Amino acid sequence: MRYVLFALPLLALVALIGIFALSIDRDSSLVRSVLIDKPVPQFTLPPVEALGTPGFDAAALQGAPTLVNVFASWCIPCRDEHPLLEAIKAETGIRLFGINHSDAPENARAFLAELGNPYDAVGADRDRRVSIDWGVYGVPETFLVDPAGIIVYKHVGPLTPQAIESELKPAIEKLQS
Repeated sequence: MRYVLFALPLLALVALIGIFALSIDRDSSLVRSVLIDKPVPQFTLPPVEALGTPGFDAAALQGAPTLVNVFASWCIPCRDEHPLLEAIKAETGIRLFGINHSDAPENARAFLAELGNPYDAVGADRDRRVSIDWGVYGVPETFLVDPAGIIVYKHVGPLTPQAIESELKPAIEKLQS
């Protein structure tokens, strides 16, 4: 009996190591959202102060395919992702809306002044309430919304050229056809 009690914690440790080992190769950027194939949450975001780009609400996401990118000036991966967003917009012509996550307006303006503003609309989510409703884990995150206002794709983390070519562009082309 003593040997069984001694072996149980060891068996539990071996089982945990096995679970972690099997999880190593999984793609952590693909997190299935419960909002996929569901309407966007109801929200209204004011514009970033003095940016010159309007804010937006859930109704603005209807009528045409729209890429919604959650970003912040303090986010280093957002900086790396920014040229890819500009390229997607230039190549596909898709509408691009930004949710500025938990950021001071002057920092958001400086970020977009330095890197360029590819967004058709930028909403200020200073209290992170809208980001929470969208199921955002952290920045950056990108969503594709169809013309009916349904979320059809989510990418967690910075977009990569591989993810854009293999996942995002085919999804955009499907909506645009």
